[in-house]
Amino acid sequence: MNVIDFSNIEKLMKRSFYLLLCIALLSTSSIMPVSADSAPNMKIDIIDYEPFPAQIGEYVDVRVKIENTGFGRADAVSIKMDPEFPFSLDSQNNAVEFIGILSPDDAAVHEYRLYVDESAKVGTGTVDVYYQVYEGGSWYKSSFDLNVGSSTFDSKGTIELTDISCDPVVFMPGDIGTVTFTLTNTATENSVTIDGTDYDTNARVQSAMLQGDNDIEVTSDSYTGSGVIGSGDSITLSYNVEIADDVTDGTHYLELSMVGNSHSYNNNWRIPVKVDSSSVKVIPSKPMELTNGEGTLEFDVANMHPNSLSSVSVKLSADGVDFSPEEYFVGSMDSDELFTIEVDARTALKEEVVPVTITVEYRNGINEHSTDVAVREIELNTEEEGNSTHAAVAVIVALLMLGVPAVVFMKRRKQNTN
Repeated sequence: MNVIDFSNIEKLMKRSFYLLLCIALLSTSSIMPVSADSAPNMKIDIIDYEPFPAQIGEYVDVRVKIENTGFGRADAVSIKMDPEFPFSLDSQNNAVEFIGILSPDDAAVHEYRLYVDESAKVGTGTVDVYYQVYEGGSWYKSSFDLNVGSSTFDSKGTIELTDISCDPVVFMPGDIGTVTFTLTNTATENSVTIDGTDYDTNARVQSAMLQGDNDIEVTSDSYTGSGVIGSGDSITLSYNVEIADDVTDGTHYLELSMVGNSHSYNNNWRIPVKVDSSSVKVIPSKPMELTNGEGTLEFDVANMHPNSLSSVSVKLSADGVDFSPEEYFVGSMDSDELFTIEVDARTALKEEVVPVTITVEYRNGINEHSTDVAVREIELNTEEEGNSTHAAVAVIVALLMLGVPAVVFMKRRKQNTN
């Protein structure tokens, strides 16, 4: 009779169990998804297209941006454009664009050229943009609407530039502010007849672009729209600007380009912007001196800038000297306005002169400025107590000494007459 060795069977079962467990663990690790903390994540968008709106029967250039907002690197990124009617690609060969590697926070921009069908209607059209993270991987779709319009209108209204203003009125180097202008439809009637045909006198501003120069940067986006401006009506547009720190004083001109009812109604204007670096002067109006360590200093504060300044204040500072008030607040000052201030000073110093720094703070529009306008010297005079009394006594003594011989002489004359 054969005896079954259960110990060997138990060993075989344990080995089989461990083998199956290892296989299961290996299978699980091979299908586990990549952690979201280390995976790439794509964001795709259309950042702009030109012209805006896309013109019927013309080409439009569309810029697509893809950005990796995740934490892992994407090694083989591609994008694909698939437009719908009324849009079509200039060539199907240009549909797919291979971007390549996109590390975290990296982005790429690619420009597609589309044609707008001549039978398109004014409104919107859709384009589908796909992206692929890995070669041979899945394509992910995003859809975007593009405006479709026309650059030609039968309206006969005429747009003119009727008003220009800046805030602040005159800029200083390093300032920021706004340039505002008004565009007015100068028509006086609601319709006009030309060669027997009636036309409305509405006007349109399809776009208005303000362009800066090397010293002035326009930080606002260009205006786009197709709304109707009736006869005598107007629209006011504002653009933010930034002035360079090293700008030269004088009048600078920004270029304003406007697209109106049609290409024959386009306009180009020069927008003046004034820059002046002059500010506030602080001038002593009497000698700056202290007697026996104290005294009152007097200054004339003058606004030399071409426009009003606000929050003007003057501060004096010198080692070892106390000033009261520590900061003299003047407030708003018109151009060429003069204001006189008095500041008490006290010191225990014995030097003959003490240098004083005069600092002025003010605002030009919303811009805060602080300038050390001058360094002056305070003379310290010392006058001993009782000097005036001693002088008076000396005068009296001198007079008495002069008077004694006179009295004696008069007495002698009287004796001689006797």
